[in-house]
Amino acid sequence: MAFDEIILIVYIISLTVLLIFASHGFVMLYYHRKYGIKPPKEIKDFTPVDVVTIQLPIYNEYYVAERLIDKVCEIDYPRELLEIQVLDDSTDETVGLIKRLVKEKRAKGFDIKHIHRENRKGFKAGALKEGLKSARGKFIAIFDADFLPKKDFLKKTLPHFFSPEIGLVQTRWEHLNEDYSLLTKIQALALNGHFVIEQTVRNQSGFFINFNGTGGVWKKECIEDAGNWHDDTLTEDLDLSYRAQMKGWKFVYLRDFTTPAELPAEMNALKAQQYRWTKGAIETAKKLLPTVWKEKLPLRVKLQATFHLTNNLVFPFILLAGILNVPLIFIKNSGPWDMFFNFMSVFIVAFISSFMFYLYAQKDIYPDWEKRIALFPVFMAGSMGLAVNNTKAVFEGFFGRKSEFVRTPKFKIESKKDSIFHNKYIKSIKPDSSAFVELILAFYCLVGVLASLYFLELASLPFNLMFFFGFASISYLSLKQAIKSPKNN
Repeated sequence: MAFDEIILIVYIISLTVLLIFASHGFVMLYYHRKYGIKPPKEIKDFTPVDVVTIQLPIYNEYYVAERLIDKVCEIDYPRELLEIQVLDDSTDETVGLIKRLVKEKRAKGFDIKHIHRENRKGFKAGALKEGLKSARGKFIAIFDADFLPKKDFLKKTLPHFFSPEIGLVQTRWEHLNEDYSLLTKIQALALNGHFVIEQTVRNQSGFFINFNGTGGVWKKECIEDAGNWHDDTLTEDLDLSYRAQMKGWKFVYLRDFTTPAELPAEMNALKAQQYRWTKGAIETAKKLLPTVWKEKLPLRVKLQATFHLTNNLVFPFILLAGILNVPLIFIKNSGPWDMFFNFMSVFIVAFISSFMFYLYAQKDIYPDWEKRIALFPVFMAGSMGLAVNNTKAVFEGFFGRKSEFVRTPKFKIESKKDSIFHNKYIKSIKPDSSAFVELILAFYCLVGVLASLYFLELASLPFNLMFFFGFASISYLSLKQAIKSPKNN
């Protein structure tokens, strides 16, 4: 088989995989239109009677720990029914700060406990499990350090435990610093796809949804019945969610009640977060998909769970497509492949599906959705640029290579006036080798752009431009922000 034939076959396989996963956006929109947005059931005359334990897993969060604890203590709920656990795995001065804050809050009558571990065994899952041992609440609310729960959080979520089989109520994430930079705007657009469309559709349609790690309330009995927190994946939230739903527990998703949170404002922090989410999802798929298919579940639920747990498999194929785009331009102009390339135009369907999916995700919640969806090409380029980082995560997850839970540094960025470079944690952020691979790929894809212009392959030009812009911007921001950090000045 000729070399150009091998490239064509690998390319068509890559595009087919991308088409399948991208076209799933049409499935989501179909169910979105079919079921609409129904207000979730709730107890109409809700009276607080149950003890709630709020868990705050923290690891070296000096800048946001006080903000979080203050917000949690403002939650409107009878004080005698509220327990707060600060699950502190910190190794820096955050420990002393939390100790002081807890002492102050206890003096004001709050039942707040500082649970400090001197090791990070099990990482976040280990901390949550340790706190659960002594938690006195019937319900367990969890907030990461960068979240700001609203005052009425418990009074808006607890009424939805209307049935004994309800095990979790999850709220939608709101973005505190969405307008801080182009980077945060793109993240918001991407996350809205998950929180506005995916979570809503899956919940309304009877599919499995996932706890998003924070901004939700569990029934303690549900956590224990599902086997408690496990630390064998990097997405302990996704893992427990599936185990609980396979045990028969039902979840409720509140699209119209939000919990504000801070988006990563620095590229290397974002890449670390994306790496963890991607690798953890693959680990969870390996662990649980065989069990999902053995369970007595409707076929549509099994299929949807498969798409849900494996959608990060697209990243190696995005990377392959980006690499093969360049030689394909020369192959097309040196051989009898016109019919093949005309057939490939069908893959524009994948682009349309993705665009429609994210369009509705913005349109459903923003009055100025036109301005936000205009960033879609930049979002696509960014997704392409992250393909190196996330492909590494996919392979490590698939082949079982273990790694530690790398936290996403919090910078307390709320407005454009704030700067990440006054934050001591920026010193510890260093670009890994993927930044240099991305830089090389940017120059490589530039060859594709120039070749497209030279051969007047205008149909391939937008995609080569997006790959070039994606790899160039991701590598540039990774290296620039590392160089600008105080440690390097």
